[in-house]
Parts: sequence; structure tokens; C-alpha cells
Amino acid sequence: MNMRTQLGEVRGLGSAKTGTSHFWMQRLTALALIPLTLWFVASLASMGSADYADAVAWVKSPLTSILLLALIAATFHHMQLGLQVIIEDYVHAEGLKIASLIVMKCGSVLLGLAAAFAVLKVAFEG
Repeated sequence: MNMRTQLGEVRGLGSAKTGTSHFWMQRLTALALIPLTLWFVASLASMGSADYADAVAWVKSPLTSILLLALIAATFHHMQLGLQVIIEDYVHAEGLKIASLIVMKCGSVLLGLAAAFAVLKVAFEG
């Protein structure tokens, strides 16, 4: 059973088959962020009056570094997915939409890399 109109079939319009994966990826990153954020907030709260050396020692722990990197990756990917939807929905000029998407995606990658670099620098150098 074909649900497309005859005109839609001629023009090749219809589902690009990418919306579902975008939807699910946004939901999965949100789901991953729940325990990661709870862990991060609880860890910071438990550090209380820790000094710089204690914070460095905390980040140097392999488990902590891995969880921080996972938090960074999930946060920035989730942010990029959400901002993409906002730009696609509310920016109507095609050139501005494309430019906004490029700037947003490059900015997300650069910010995520900077955050990951900071964690790795502390984890390996102190």
C-alpha cells in the first residue's frame, strides 16, 4: 500500500527516512544524560570543601575520566541535535539556515573537543 500522492511520487517528495534516527538519537542521549548528570552532581556535592589537589586526583581516576568524557560527548551531541531541530524549524531563509547549521555544528564539535581536551590534560598531566 502506497501512502504517497501521485504528484509526490513524480516530484520525489516524501520521507527522507532520517527523522526517526534523529528522534531516537536525541532520546538515547537524553537517557544517557540522566545517570551521568546525577553521578556528576553527586560527585561534586560529595567533594564539598575539596581543594585543587583533591579535584585533580578525582579527575585522574580512570573511571571518573571515562565518565566525564561520556558526559561531555552525550551533552554536546544532545545539544547539537536539539539546536539542529530549532534551527530547521524556525530559520526560514535557506542560506541563513545552512550557515546557522554549519556554525552550530562546528561550534558544538569545538566546544566538545575543548572540554574533552581539558579532562584528558588533567587526567594525564595533572
